[in-house]
Amino acid sequence: MKNAQCKKCLRKFNEKDIYTIQQFQYRKKPPYDWTREFFKTLEIGEWDSFCENCIMEYSKISTEAWRND
Repeated sequence: MKNAQCKKCLRKFNEKDIYTIQQFQYRKKPPYDWTREFFKTLEIGEWDSFCENCIMEYSKISTEAWRND
Protein backbone atom coordinates (compact mmCIF):
# COMPACT_ATOMS: atom_id res chain seq x y z
CA MET A 1 0.00 0.00 0.00
CA LYS A 2 1.37 3.39 -0.98
CA ASN A 3 0.93 5.41 2.18
CA ALA A 4 3.99 7.69 2.21
CA GLN A 5 4.29 10.92 0.26
CA CYS A 6 7.36 12.73 -1.05
CA LYS A 7 7.60 16.27 0.32
CA LYS A 8 9.05 17.57 -2.95
CA CYS A 9 7.13 15.92 -5.80
CA LEU A 10 4.13 14.80 -3.69
CA ARG A 11 4.25 11.34 -5.29
CA LYS A 12 2.89 8.51 -3.15
CA PHE A 13 5.11 5.51 -2.50
CA ASN A 14 5.54 2.56 -0.15
CA GLU A 15 6.58 3.38 3.39
CA LYS A 16 9.55 1.01 3.16
CA ASP A 17 10.98 3.18 0.34
CA ILE A 18 11.19 6.39 2.39
CA TYR A 19 14.36 8.45 2.20
CA THR A 20 15.24 11.30 4.57
CA ILE A 21 18.19 13.67 4.77
CA GLN A 22 19.48 11.44 7.55
CA GLN A 23 20.77 9.23 4.73
CA PHE A 24 23.41 11.93 4.16
CA GLN A 25 25.12 11.31 7.49
CA TYR A 26 26.93 8.40 5.85
CA ARG A 27 28.62 10.38 3.09
CA LYS A 28 32.07 11.78 3.77
CA LYS A 29 31.56 15.24 2.34
CA PRO A 30 29.90 17.55 3.07
CA PRO A 31 29.76 16.94 6.83
CA TYR A 32 26.35 16.08 8.26
CA ASP A 33 26.22 19.21 10.46
CA TRP A 34 26.66 21.36 7.35
CA THR A 35 24.03 19.27 5.54
CA ARG A 36 21.45 19.76 8.32
CA GLU A 37 21.99 23.52 8.27
CA PHE A 38 21.75 23.62 4.48
CA PHE A 39 18.44 21.79 4.48
CA LYS A 40 17.14 23.90 7.35
CA THR A 41 17.44 26.94 5.04
CA LEU A 42 15.24 25.06 2.56
CA GLU A 43 12.76 24.31 5.36
CA ILE A 44 13.49 20.59 5.16
CA GLY A 45 13.70 18.67 8.42
CA GLU A 46 15.57 15.49 9.23
CA TRP A 47 12.35 13.45 9.25
CA ASP A 48 10.75 14.79 6.06
CA SER A 49 10.09 11.97 3.58
CA PHE A 50 11.29 11.86 -0.01
CA CYS A 51 11.20 9.40 -2.88
CA GLU A 52 14.47 8.07 -4.26
CA ASN A 53 14.52 10.43 -7.26
CA CYS A 54 14.03 13.55 -5.17
CA ILE A 55 16.56 12.58 -2.48
CA MET A 56 19.14 11.97 -5.24
CA GLU A 57 18.39 15.41 -6.67
CA TYR A 58 18.82 16.99 -3.24
CA SER A 59 22.08 15.08 -2.83
CA LYS A 60 23.45 16.70 -5.99
CA ILE A 61 22.16 20.15 -5.00
CA SER A 62 23.68 20.01 -1.53
CA THR A 63 27.02 18.71 -2.78
CA GLU A 64 27.23 21.52 -5.34
CA ALA A 65 26.29 24.11 -2.72
CA TRP A 66 28.99 22.77 -0.39
CA ARG A 67 31.63 22.93 -3.14
CA ASN A 68 30.66 26.54 -3.88
CA ASP A 69 30.50 27.56 -0.21
